[in-house]
Amino acid sequence: MFVPIIFSTLRGYDRVQLASDAVAGIIVGIVALPLAIAFAIASGVTPGRGLWTAIIAGFLISAFGGSRVQIGGPTGAFVVIVYGIVQKFGIDGLTVATLMAGVILVVMGLVKFGDAIRFIPHPLVTGFTSGIAIIILSSQVKDFFGLQMGDVPANFMAKWQAYAHAATGVSPAALAVALLALAIILLWPRISTRIPGPFVALIVTTAVVRLLHVPVETIGSRFGEISASIPHPTLPHLSFEQTTALVGPAFTIALLAAVESLLSAVVADGMIGSQHKSNVELVAQGMANIASPLFGGIPATGAIARTATNVKNGGRTPVAGIVHSLTLLLITLFFGRWASLIPMATLAAILVVVAYHMSEWRSFLGELTSPKSDVVVLLTTFTLTVLVDLTVAIEVGMVLAAFLFMRRMSAVASVSQVTHDLTDDFAVVADGDELLDRRIVPPGVEVYEISGPFFFGAAQAFRDTLGRVAGRPKVLIIRMRHVPAMDSTGMRSLRDVVQRSRKDGTVVLLAELHSQPLQALRATPTFDEIGMDNFCPSLDFAFARAREVLLDR
Repeated sequence: MFVPIIFSTLRGYDRVQLASDAVAGIIVGIVALPLAIAFAIASGVTPGRGLWTAIIAGFLISAFGGSRVQIGGPTGAFVVIVYGIVQKFGIDGLTVATLMAGVILVVMGLVKFGDAIRFIPHPLVTGFTSGIAIIILSSQVKDFFGLQMGDVPANFMAKWQAYAHAATGVSPAALAVALLALAIILLWPRISTRIPGPFVALIVTTAVVRLLHVPVETIGSRFGEISASIPHPTLPHLSFEQTTALVGPAFTIALLAAVESLLSAVVADGMIGSQHKSNVELVAQGMANIASPLFGGIPATGAIARTATNVKNGGRTPVAGIVHSLTLLLITLFFGRWASLIPMATLAAILVVVAYHMSEWRSFLGELTSPKSDVVVLLTTFTLTVLVDLTVAIEVGMVLAAFLFMRRMSAVASVSQVTHDLTDDFAVVADGDELLDRRIVPPGVEVYEISGPFFFGAAQAFRDTLGRVAGRPKVLIIRMRHVPAMDSTGMRSLRDVVQRSRKDGTVVLLAELHSQPLQALRATPTFDEIGMDNFCPSLDFAFARAREVLLDR
């Protein structure tokens, strides 16, 4: 069940596929280089942490994952949560939160939670994804325009107020470099789709700045030289109180990693016609997020854009993802010191493009035409992500979506009296002129029907409707042919009706139960209180049983 997919893909593996995977892996490694650096800086950590995350986590996700072509590493989805953790708890806090998230992901995979991820509402995902895109975009204004200002505030509104005060300090040189990088990224695909535009923009702008001595801030001037040595594993030191405070952010990291990685895997399946193993993928994501922070890394997950790049360039097995990690490792070890020359304005331009694609503004606008409950979830999640906190946005969004779903299901579920309808609807003619009266409701019998899932949202309506049964009938038939499932609250409501009816001298019959409600009732005292003879497989049997009860009286 939890065997990595690489073992099945290597059966019959040949040189042709190895060549395709190697080329795809090298290209994806080149694509990942500027993104890993940019995401790390946007998250408030040093560039090297982003590179080692892509190397270590990317290798583990490919080697032990459940997708043939998944590429793992740091992504834009984590920028907001990582930045907040670093500002509040420091690097040790980020390490602890990522480690806990890794453990949570492993547990999620082992308990087969992967199949349940698809039940997260699309408006919720769109809301926080678009919100993250807005935050990433706003965080790059300083470097894109070269504003002369201090540290950028974490709060969204305070950030834009600070930008407004510093608006007169725009650096023409930084803005020119950013616009040049942006133009290259947007126009380069017309020249070549083989070599990634962000990488070309990075090389060209770095060369221009270096050769022409353009006065702009670089990675080296802000963070110093990127170390070319492999980091040693270290364990963080935090108090118990600090660790417990990180449980919420850890769950947010785990949920984001699970959603984005499985979404990426689904997209990849559609591109190559394969089927990923969702639970294996979650275990691999957990392993990656346990190992990465020990070497100074940040949270990682499956990256949709890099995975798509892998597929488009011929990658078809996890070998491509492993080559991608090895490519980044070689670049870091032998050319890492040159990365310090990269202009910050170039990285800002790359992240502006990432934010644009991440915003999914067409999907966002499309969701606004959805039912009102979905629009409420979308706008609430988006607003809380931007103005408050991503953890709060996901928690509130999930609870709100659940409540609105329950409200919708409660509206679908209904309890109605059908006694009089049955007389006309179910009378049938036999071989002669004799009218069969098996379904003509006998005097003293009332028939009610429940439609929809009988859960706690519909329980009160059931109690209210049955509480209005007139005349205390001798037999009460409850038809449940349209009840696919019943929870404990529904069973409790049913038991209350049975006990109240018994006090009034009314016998309750249940007709046409599905397997789930029947099995659920078998494990409760309600089953014995109703009596096995009073569970009827059809309405015909229910009427026959009702006649027996009436004759006995």
